[in-house]
Amino acid sequence: MVVMSTVDLTPALTSPRSLALTRERIALVTEAARRAGVYLAGAAHRPVAPTPAAVAALDVFRRPLQDGRIDAREVLAELDAFGSPATVAQSMGRYFGFVNGGVDNAAAAAAVLAGQWDQNAALPVMSPTAAALDEVAAGWVVDLLGLPATATATFTAGATLANLTGIIAGRDALLARAGWDVHQRGLFGAPPLRIVTGEECHASALKALRLAGLGVDRVERVATDAYGAIDPAAFPADTDALTLVVLQAGNVNTGASDPFEAIIPGVRERGGWVHIDGAFGMWAQASPALRHQVAGVQLADSWGTDAHKWLNVPYDSGIAIVRERADLERAMSMQAAYLAAADERPAIHLGLQMSQRARGVETWAMLASNGRSGVADLVERTCAHARAFADALSAAGADVLAPVALNQVLVAFGEAPGGRGDDAVTAAVIDASQAEGTMWAGGTVWKGRRAMRISVSDQATTADDVRVSVEALLACWERARG
Repeated sequence: MVVMSTVDLTPALTSPRSLALTRERIALVTEAARRAGVYLAGAAHRPVAPTPAAVAALDVFRRPLQDGRIDAREVLAELDAFGSPATVAQSMGRYFGFVNGGVDNAAAAAAVLAGQWDQNAALPVMSPTAAALDEVAAGWVVDLLGLPATATATFTAGATLANLTGIIAGRDALLARAGWDVHQRGLFGAPPLRIVTGEECHASALKALRLAGLGVDRVERVATDAYGAIDPAAFPADTDALTLVVLQAGNVNTGASDPFEAIIPGVRERGGWVHIDGAFGMWAQASPALRHQVAGVQLADSWGTDAHKWLNVPYDSGIAIVRERADLERAMSMQAAYLAAADERPAIHLGLQMSQRARGVETWAMLASNGRSGVADLVERTCAHARAFADALSAAGADVLAPVALNQVLVAFGEAPGGRGDDAVTAAVIDASQAEGTMWAGGTVWKGRRAMRISVSDQATTADDVRVSVEALLACWERARG
């Protein structure tokens, strides 16, 4: 039964100040939506990167804070006039840098609504809506990724924090099994953990190890193959119950994944903990056609991934997942009298943050809109675009440095078509293409060689986007050779 308030709210709701604030906010939000629509209409027709003049114009924001108020409409107009032109158009189909995802339409719309809800998702009592959508979205993610039914997912501010969450959970679980309570005794004097990972471990996972108090100088780096995946023959067979292993789903350069089926069972049988950094690569598990690329990923103890990469949810939204909820809560729970909660799923006990925005809303909207088949299509379609990129560039004589495993293309450009990639020419092509503006991709170093890394992660990318991007790259390459 719903009990309505018996208090007369009319005076509060109809006071001049209340009415004025409400009307102003409605007008501002409506105007912001109009400006956002104008931005979207024009973003696809401008260079992907902002012009130097637009970037220089940002100096208008670099001023001392004034004493008095400025009308909010003027602030919004200034933000649009100078901020919008200096953005990177990364959700229009031709941004291929940093494995940045685009934005799914349903998720983008949900973000607008949720922004006005302005909910704190720390406790269900703070926002029943946020708690319900977080719970449902987290469960859908676990199911979609084919992870154990016992696993608990929680939303974070990105894959670095998701990795940190999983690594801390693993650290505390291993030490608890050895009779050491990290909460009470800290890490000073604790039994030393053995940390093992591949030589291609991503910088964010190494940062997470460092933040967890497991210094990177202690990390054992295992040799990888030509594509960046751990060589199972090189992996140590003597891991024990104090060993934490960090594996990778989706090498940031090649898209290759570590051989989970060959490594994880032995580590876990000997009592160790396996965490998988799957910032983007884990989503291959959502595709029946591509999940063989990450075979065995479900065998681990914890996982870290992003919703704001391949899933195309707005920034920022990472997802930490731990096989057993007790291990997650041991590491993350906090207690205070005013935070007492009998709820099934208080977010403050599942992650690093206390106050937190309702990140699960956008992931729920994306998954509710697309379903299993839609997510699989997104993954498979972008992988097909990556292969088309590689095939077209290879046919034109560029040096594709690794087979396309998922959505990553690694390419170098030589002094002549068909030749070995040259570092200086490759760097010139990267610089020229970024300045030209048709598309944007960044540079990297792979096995000591300079390369361009093309990441196809945006749901908006089409075959025409690939075609015009290849044409622009080849024109830049021709100019660089000349």
